[in-house]
Amino acid sequence: MVTIKEIAKAVGVSSATVSRVLNFDQTLSVTPKTRQAIIETAEALKYETPRARNRAYQQGLGKVALVHYLRPDQEFVDPYYVGLRLGIESRCQALKIETIKVYHTDSLPEASLLRGASGIIAIGRHDENEIDWLKRHNRNLVFADFAPPTDEIDSVEADLMLATRKLLQSLREAGYRRIAFAGWVDVYDGVAPTRVERRCRAYTEWAKEAGVFDERICLTDGKTEDSGYRLTRQILSQPDRPDALITANDNMAVGAYRAIHEMGLSIPDDIAVASFNDISVAQFLNPPLTTVHLPAEEIGEGAVELLLERMGGRELPKRVTLATSIRWRGSTRIRASQTAN
Repeated sequence: MVTIKEIAKAVGVSSATVSRVLNFDQTLSVTPKTRQAIIETAEALKYETPRARNRAYQQGLGKVALVHYLRPDQEFVDPYYVGLRLGIESRCQALKIETIKVYHTDSLPEASLLRGASGIIAIGRHDENEIDWLKRHNRNLVFADFAPPTDEIDSVEADLMLATRKLLQSLREAGYRRIAFAGWVDVYDGVAPTRVERRCRAYTEWAKEAGVFDERICLTDGKTEDSGYRLTRQILSQPDRPDALITANDNMAVGAYRAIHEMGLSIPDDIAVASFNDISVAQFLNPPLTTVHLPAEEIGEGAVELLLERMGGRELPKRVTLATSIRWRGSTRIRASQTAN
């Protein structure tokens, strides 16, 4: 059996660092590159922690169904949800738990598949019929990146309303006064929700409270790069051009960059751009994109932990909210004090 000492030697770190990384100690200060190297080395050597072996065995968590609200082609172009799923799968792999992916289709997931799993992790937004269907066929249910409209089901997510307000306030403190927003209508199965998408709702509330809301620079469409392009051109065609633009995700920001450059404008001199998700491409745009980091992988890992607790006998439902952080980069002008946010 491979030991922590052998992994530490292979990576070039201390045994204590390896132990804390493999036990998902979030207080450990280590670079993402080192953390990844430790996990990949441990997986290559087929290492598993005693705690992982014991917990999965004792709690009977042999198979987890990942029920996605997206189709495979939709997830493929959304790095955020790829990262979230990988967070679930890597944690399950460390615990020797089998995972079954169930992507969205026009019909509900097969009842036999749901009953055959030890538990279900539902990724993203699901409607009431789907939630009832999942609950009916498996009592061990956790939602990742979505909190159902009830406090009777476990969930883990980031607070997008708070994250949006934090970004808006920070841009305001950096001197921006006319901030535009490009988002989307969160249509699911052809039906729009009764309330608008959370980032758009937070922007609208904040702007109205500040007395600066202008519907001409708060536009929605889809959540793609092309949507970001179209909305940005429309927003920047207004006579009173904004000095900052927030897009609801990084894919839309890529389209916004294209529109801004085509219009002969400079980022951030003519207009600043900020976004959400912090996907890998964000830091390689020109200039690098300021974005709110949403802890996708940690949300996935947290969902697995909640499911383990459920299998271990916890009865009181939990709703876990993880913190977000702003990654300040070259697409915005910032004061030195803000780089710590």
